[in-house]
Amino acid sequence: MPNILAIAVTLLVLTGCAVGPDYQAPATPEPKAYSEGQAMVAGEHDQQLFWQGFEDPILERLIDQTLAANHTLEAAAARYQRSAALLYGAEWEQWPELSVNAEASEQYLADIEQTPPGGGPERVQRFQAGIAATWELDLFGRLRRATEAQRAELQASGEDLAAAQVALVGQLASNYFELRGLQQQYQVALQSVALQRESLDIVTARVSAGRGTEFDQVRASAQLEQTRAELATLQAGIGAAMHRVAVLTGQPPTALVDLLSGPGRLPEALPVIPVDSPGEVLRRRPDVAAAERRLAAATARIGVATADLFPRFTLSGLLGSVAADASDLFTGPAETRRVALGIDWTFLNQGRVRARIEAAGAGSREALANYQQTVLEALEETETRLVRYQRAQQREERLALAMDHAERAVELARERYREGLVGFFEVLDAEQSFTAVRDEVVRSRTAVVLSMVDVYRSLAGQPG
Repeated sequence: MPNILAIAVTLLVLTGCAVGPDYQAPATPEPKAYSEGQAMVAGEHDQQLFWQGFEDPILERLIDQTLAANHTLEAAAARYQRSAALLYGAEWEQWPELSVNAEASEQYLADIEQTPPGGGPERVQRFQAGIAATWELDLFGRLRRATEAQRAELQASGEDLAAAQVALVGQLASNYFELRGLQQQYQVALQSVALQRESLDIVTARVSAGRGTEFDQVRASAQLEQTRAELATLQAGIGAAMHRVAVLTGQPPTALVDLLSGPGRLPEALPVIPVDSPGEVLRRRPDVAAAERRLAAATARIGVATADLFPRFTLSGLLGSVAADASDLFTGPAETRRVALGIDWTFLNQGRVRARIEAAGAGSREALANYQQTVLEALEETETRLVRYQRAQQREERLALAMDHAERAVELARERYREGLVGFFEVLDAEQSFTAVRDEVVRSRTAVVLSMVDVYRSLAGQPG
């Protein structure tokens, strides 16, 4: 037994190497700047302040509720907990496995089983108890590589959870602002109905005075009814947006109708956030970090597979007591001990092992390609959304000027119509242009806000 222990100690001293490649994080491209120089970039410490910058208490309340009760987030959190449990189990695999056993048996022997036959004891009792330990000596790092892989998977799951939070908060904000945009479009449509109602009254009065035509009156009525018809479409969109917001917060579709039905407006002020470099954004994005951690896990699995090329050494021991009478247990004569060093190495499995090594290597190459593609798509997404945000702002500015001119055109057309200088067609055309551009201004403002939410999602790390 001392010789076996000496061998085991020697093997433990040798334990320290781990076969397979040591992981090296791949280089990440770091562009010096974005194509849009004045990019709005959300630093990690600014995420909570970002939503407060919209100055909308209802939005903040809904975001808090989404983070607390959304079922998709619950599923992501459960996946993280599962990975944590698997890591805990992998770490314990490196330690001895202990078991306690006890047994009491009684056996009646046939004549032929007795010693001597037919003259020995007919009944044999046996009592035993002991503690057994089995320990795989991780000489080639199989268990350590497995733990390394599982730890990287846990970190990837954590990044997935962070990405899910960013995604759902961004989705909630987008749906909320779409709702507010639709509500504002509805108010604009009501104003257009009032404007066209005034025009119809003017035409009707002129017809009654013999100065207008029925044709003008019919066209004015047609435009009014067409605008009224648009109200039903907007109401349907408003209802759908309310239902979606409620479900994202973990509630039934109609749970927030009372809260959200009041008059809502798009934010007039948008958050102002400092600029970060593209490299900093890439390092902060959870999807990029998750891809990198999965590459680390895949690299560690090459070592797990490679370790099967070498023998496994197992040290086992038993300390117990065996007696024919229960009262003799744990006495000196009943003591039993055993120490064993096992070697498991199947030469005929080399082909299968090398196939698993090749599969693990291919998995690592796949993970590297996925990581590189994730980085490129993150850069592309951020650049694209920044461009869209900048252009949406420019479009909004132009439309605001167009609306001012269109409103003035309606005033001039009405004055000239009252004076008999133009026909009602000019009034109708001016009103149609004003109605269209006023609606487009609201749509444009909605697009600006939604573009900023998309920028937040890209910079905080969630691909859309």
